Amino acid sequence: MKKALVFVSFFLVLLSASSQVLKPIEWKVELSNENPEVGDEIEIRFNAKIEKDWYLYSSDFDPDLGPLVTEFTFEENDSYELIGEIVPIDPKKKYDSLWEGEYTYFKKKGLFIQKVKVLKENFKITGGYFYQVCSDIDGKCIPFEDEFSFGGNSKKADGLKKKTEPEEEGSLWSILITAFLAGLVALLTPCVYPMIPITVSIFLKQSKTKKEGVGKALIYGLSIIVFFSLLGFLISLIWGFTALNELSTHWLFNLIIFSVFILFALSFFGLFEITLPSGLVTKIDRQADKGGLIGIFFMAITLVLVSFSCTFPIVGTALINTLSGGSIVEGTMAMFGFSLAFAIPFTGFAIFPTWLKSMPESGGWLNSVKVVLGFLELALALKFLSVADLAYHWGILDREVFIALWIAIFGLLGLYLIGKLKLKSDTDSDKIPVFRLILAVITFSFTISLIPGLWGAPLKSLSGFLPPMATHNFNLLQEEAGGNTCEEPKYDDILEWPHGLQGYFNYEQALACAKDQNKPLFIDFTGHGCVNCREMEQRVWSDPAVLKRLSEDFVLVALYVDDRTKLPESEWYTSSYDGKTKKTIGQQNADFQINRFNNNAQPFYVILNDDEEMLIAPRAYNLDVSAFVDFLDKALENHRNDAVL
Repeated sequence: MKKALVFVSFFLVLLSASSQVLKPIEWKVELSNENPEVGDEIEIRFNAKIEKDWYLYSSDFDPDLGPLVTEFTFEENDSYELIGEIVPIDPKKKYDSLWEGEYTYFKKKGLFIQKVKVLKENFKITGGYFYQVCSDIDGKCIPFEDEFSFGGNSKKADGLKKKTEPEEEGSLWSILITAFLAGLVALLTPCVYPMIPITVSIFLKQSKTKKEGVGKALIYGLSIIVFFSLLGFLISLIWGFTALNELSTHWLFNLIIFSVFILFALSFFGLFEITLPSGLVTKIDRQADKGGLIGIFFMAITLVLVSFSCTFPIVGTALINTLSGGSIVEGTMAMFGFSLAFAIPFTGFAIFPTWLKSMPESGGWLNSVKVVLGFLELALALKFLSVADLAYHWGILDREVFIALWIAIFGLLGLYLIGKLKLKSDTDSDKIPVFRLILAVITFSFTISLIPGLWGAPLKSLSGFLPPMATHNFNLLQEEAGGNTCEEPKYDDILEWPHGLQGYFNYEQALACAKDQNKPLFIDFTGHGCVNCREMEQRVWSDPAVLKRLSEDFVLVALYVDDRTKLPESEWYTSSYDGKTKKTIGQQNADFQINRFNNNAQPFYVILNDDEEMLIAPRAYNLDVSAFVDFLDKALENHRNDAVL
């Protein structure tokens, strides 16, 4: 009865998972001339059509970086010869802090061209291509291997038929909210805040009725929104769509942005003031005196220009960070959110003028806001220097240096907030407001929390800002987790486990050890080029509760589906799934995952008992540590109770 239930449940799991074996890419491989003459030079064109929210790694970046480089192989014969190397056509570029380098990739469609010279009339060109596609939605990466053949009996290219189930860079809502908050901060600067009651009073005094004053204020607010949104659209159109996306990892671009942010910070500290030419401001101000709708519009532009020295560093920061994604919509949305927050007070106070009485009076606190923003600009500038440093391996801003600089910056900010550090532009005052004291406590707490990072603490919440752990020159906190092994693991000279864990890289060897030790077998389907696999290891497996369970309660096996190590010919076999001969470690592991679990996405975690029965439903990419601990505990409980899925 138990065996029957196991069979039925396993069949249902496979049936429900049948849609998981997918292939989000289609290839069309063709010759530029299907009937060439002897001596002709022709092109083999590898056209890739990539599904939405997926991307294909290209062939022209350093294969030692980490992501799986697309590779093309050609079987040699005397009927043709290759001319040069295969060329990817216009791939995109991106820097990845996890891999610590720049890679190239294709979205929606890709094209690779290989030139060949035909040497015989009955030519035959055969080969294959090994590649990886990854999801923008959940980061899963899937390796594939396809074959092609031209001449002889075939002029078509055949490939495998595999797909997969379907995280970045921030939705439009997050961009809108972030820009809106930046707009609120800009309102608190000395160039803008005093203008709110003055401008509202002008509208109310110049209008015969309150309704007319409110109407003018509404037009004034809309003019600010239109001006900023149009500015964001134009900048995105000129720079954001392609240029910033391509330049975002270039050392010169990042050094320029780093320098600009340093200038912003020094300006906020009061060293100098960034202003527009006075002639331009005067001309715009004259247009505002004409009255009517045009006058109100130019009055709004005048405010924008007059407040330039305070608002430009803030709006520039928001726009630069948004446009690095290269989207016109995102750039426009960022400026819309900023201007919306910027315009609301002018309209709101015109509708409810009694609120003006509750506004805090202008004073020295406005300058304090500028100085605080200066410290934040200084800290943010280091991120851009870090990108250039990582991309070109200068080694001037390693992780501990970056953290030390942040400790110094935020430590000085804390001293400023409690009045122990004063700048020339500050007013003398022995009293510290309660809100400022609270900010000081938060700042000092954050500064102290950075200190363990100097000795190797992961500081996971800041992983998006800090350089990767690999740049840390010393790590006093790293511990060896250990594990359960019965003999020396095969392939441990070329493969390794993270966090000092010990395990196997061969399924049969690991299964034998699990039976010998009477422990459940934890299978990690992973890949060298799997981004989410590394993220799971860094953010979930690094948790002490997870490491303790993996090292003590399970026998571990990591099955790399993209490893190209060629096995002895005696270990080759023909797959029942696609009829192809599996010659490498990666090919056999990927074939095992598909045939046994009907899945080809990584990471993919499976836990089996001695009889190779699943103890719990498999698990994929999910950064919830507690859920992963529950996954391990439930499997362990089922193993002890002799229960299966």
